[in-house]
Amino acid sequence: MRIDRIEIRVTDLKIRLQRQRSTGSYDTGAPGTLLGKPVLVKIFADGVVGYGQIRPLAPHHSMPDTYASMIAMIKEVCGAQLIGRSIFEIEAIHETFELRAPANFMARAVLDIALHDAVGKAVGRPVYDLIGGLSQVRIPLEWSISMAEDRGRMVADAQRALHEFGIKVLCLKAGHKGGLKEDIANFVAVRDALGPDVAIGMDANTGWSVAETLQVLSALREYRVDYLEQPVKRHDLAGMAQIRRAATGVPLMADEACLSLADAHAIIAAQAADVLCIKLYKHGGLTPARKIAAVAEAASLKINCGGLAVLSQLEAAAGAHFYASRHAVHVMPAGEFIFGLGVIGPDPLVPETDFRIEDGHVTPPSGPGLGIVVDEQALQAHTLLTEVVS
Repeated sequence: MRIDRIEIRVTDLKIRLQRQRSTGSYDTGAPGTLLGKPVLVKIFADGVVGYGQIRPLAPHHSMPDTYASMIAMIKEVCGAQLIGRSIFEIEAIHETFELRAPANFMARAVLDIALHDAVGKAVGRPVYDLIGGLSQVRIPLEWSISMAEDRGRMVADAQRALHEFGIKVLCLKAGHKGGLKEDIANFVAVRDALGPDVAIGMDANTGWSVAETLQVLSALREYRVDYLEQPVKRHDLAGMAQIRRAATGVPLMADEACLSLADAHAIIAAQAADVLCIKLYKHGGLTPARKIAAVAEAASLKINCGGLAVLSQLEAAAGAHFYASRHAVHVMPAGEFIFGLGVIGPDPLVPETDFRIEDGHVTPPSGPGLGIVVDEQALQAHTLLTEVVS
């Protein structure tokens, strides 16, 4: 089944998501504008259509892609190399990507996900069956809590996660401009409000120094930090290793530090983490993510499946298929793709879905491919920009 056409669309989001992190704002942009909007790809091959969708994050502290750079790379470089090739040649296609677009992870990711969707549809099997089978029927979910000037908003968000959706794993953004005292007080407030039966981690998004990180862990020892995500700069593996040695059992997760397979190898060699955070968009899709997971397993590290998947059932489904294919013993703490599961509103392209949160968990779609049915009329109505490779 050979690829004859690739369609690229930037699609609108009528709901604007704005969050705060140590490195600045996270913003999907005003409705009708292009910056911050997701890029959707359709791969056509002998009657099969594979879908993928990724939202570029720039302006961002570690992921430089915008909608424009993704489109240019797909249209002019990556996509052009796919025309005439079989949808089953995924590994060979990635080798081509390595030669032509080694660091354009988001463009590669959306194509990789669309290829897996196409292959699954071609053979009539869900994506998880293509990458190891269904190891976890129900996936536990993690709720990401944005920083806020009003601490009460953070507590209310945490309470909503627990009481409205049954989610018992929370991650608090940290690196407050007001200093460590604010980060510490935020954690204490959420822990006091939710109690000991909820797992609460912290993510400074590279916003602390080594010394600051150790101060926070010391101050919060009696409040139990359940995991700590990327506290220092992404290239500071020595600093990460120092924190890990001093963390007295708090699992340390590498996120911004782990983009490529080579990054994963370097982190392991430096003994700089206990967990590797896998986000399909930052590695280039399911294919590289599986390799990173294998390297982590070989080194007795766990993996995490991150990425918010804002208002995208396609992106959330890709994350869920990956998560479900890994045995629970190798994964912690939970899947982060809740923002594609209706917590801030429905996916505008998938108005009808049963891919929803139930008691803090989600079941990966069991239909062919990603198992997500895009409403073509809705897609047309929300399209801001279209390009075609043929």
